[in-house]
Amino acid sequence: MTETTPEAKRQREDTAALRQQLFSAGKRNEALSKTLRTARDELNRIKEEARRLTEPPNNWGTLIGLGDKGLNADVIVGGRRMRVAVGPEVDPAELRAGTDVLLSEGLVIIGTGSFAPVGSVVNVREFVDDTRILVGAPGDDEQVFILGEDLIDSGLRVGDAVVVDTRTHYALQVVEKPEVSSLLLEEVPDITYSDIGGLADQIGQIKDAVELPFEHPQLYTEHGLKPPKGILLYGPPGCGKTLIAKAVANSLADRTGAGQSRKTYFLNIKGPELLDKYVGETERQLRLIFARAREKASAGFPVVVFFDEMESLFRTRGTGKSSDVETTIVPQLLTEIDGVEQLDNVIVIGASNREDLIDPAILRPGRLDVKIRIERPDADAARDIFEKYLTVDLPLHPSVLSGHETPAEAVSALISFCVDRMFALSPENEFVEVTYADGAKEVLHFADFASGAMIHNIVDRAKKSAIKSLLETGERGLQPRHFEEAIAEEFSEHEDLPNTTNPDEWARISGRKGERVTHLRMMHLDTTRGAPAVPLESDIAEVYPNSDLV
Repeated sequence: MTETTPEAKRQREDTAALRQQLFSAGKRNEALSKTLRTARDELNRIKEEARRLTEPPNNWGTLIGLGDKGLNADVIVGGRRMRVAVGPEVDPAELRAGTDVLLSEGLVIIGTGSFAPVGSVVNVREFVDDTRILVGAPGDDEQVFILGEDLIDSGLRVGDAVVVDTRTHYALQVVEKPEVSSLLLEEVPDITYSDIGGLADQIGQIKDAVELPFEHPQLYTEHGLKPPKGILLYGPPGCGKTLIAKAVANSLADRTGAGQSRKTYFLNIKGPELLDKYVGETERQLRLIFARAREKASAGFPVVVFFDEMESLFRTRGTGKSSDVETTIVPQLLTEIDGVEQLDNVIVIGASNREDLIDPAILRPGRLDVKIRIERPDADAARDIFEKYLTVDLPLHPSVLSGHETPAEAVSALISFCVDRMFALSPENEFVEVTYADGAKEVLHFADFASGAMIHNIVDRAKKSAIKSLLETGERGLQPRHFEEAIAEEFSEHEDLPNTTNPDEWARISGRKGERVTHLRMMHLDTTRGAPAVPLESDIAEVYPNSDLV
């Protein structure tokens, strides 16, 4: 073993020190290199940011057409039409007429955009050809616009609202305006004749007028008979006019097919919604309504056009107090019903509680051929209406079931109690004393102003009272006192409704015909105003002798 000399030992120590210095220098060099790379990247970022901030702006233009082989294109920039080159990085297949394109400083297309999200909204008046439409807003000059590629095969129709770019004269997209969406065809209403009570005679007249022509068209043709074009349902409010119109659409659908082919369209037109401050707009919407109706009827499907509150639109001409808009609206409807264009498979149904205000030209035969008065329900009709809402599947109090063999008998007795209470000619039911122009007086009872809507409301009130009784006392089921209280509350709410300042007008709206009314005197109930009447124990005992409610 060789002995280590001091010189060798010193050399080994110097070598170790040099290695340590070399390692430290390598670390410092690596850190310096990283710092330099970071500084270089930051310098490049600053240079790029400076270049970006100092470069000239790019322009946006609207593409109106491609040139030969997609190498150039026609664009509109700042109101000027130009032919520019298409950059190599842009795929010509992505360029669509009407969309925005990005242009470089040298006016070269370097990017693509989409259709403008905003613009003016106008209505389509007519089609010039397959790619152009005639549009115009009320009071403006008509203009021709080019259809964007998305609209050419979109099923665009006359009357639709479209967004247009007035700079490029391109129509970009269809929008659903509230006035247009309110005219969209509804599905068949889920109302049948069986849901309507107390109007059996009127329903029979409706079936004869509407359904016979659709069931037996060959017989009508053989006898040279044309189906009626329109029906007027008139009478006091709340007596089922709208329900009948919906049931007509449902019945026609049942008779024209089943399953997927079962189809009838129902246009529910609310008169006041059509009124517009612009001259000619209401007439335009009427044309649109019947254009849609003819479009669907041409496929063989029945279309019911229902005008609710008809007198609000089609008043007798010359009776307006300010604008006399009916002088143009009424002729427009007359033209649509029996004008040059046929109105096949379309039934016009009007509903009104002021038929005396409707223009006589609309009501003449050949237009609204059939006129059906919807009367207020009498006792038998009221019983029929009660049966629609008061059924055996409702929870009944044990006292109601006692003394009856079946729940059906108990419900029938409860309905009899309600009808007798409503139609009793008793002081509790006296409503108003009417004075006629000849001096004669008559006391009218609440039953004289009964309606299906009132009966429905009475049943709903009784159900709510039964729920409150269950929560407060734990007693479950409908009881006679619930209906007694409901009837009293319903009658009490009607005490202040008559318009004593204009009694004749109130009488006409309420459906009273005959001699002119000159004065009204209210006959108040013998109860505290606003509080439910005390149940008539004698009446309850008569119907429910074993009841513990007496």
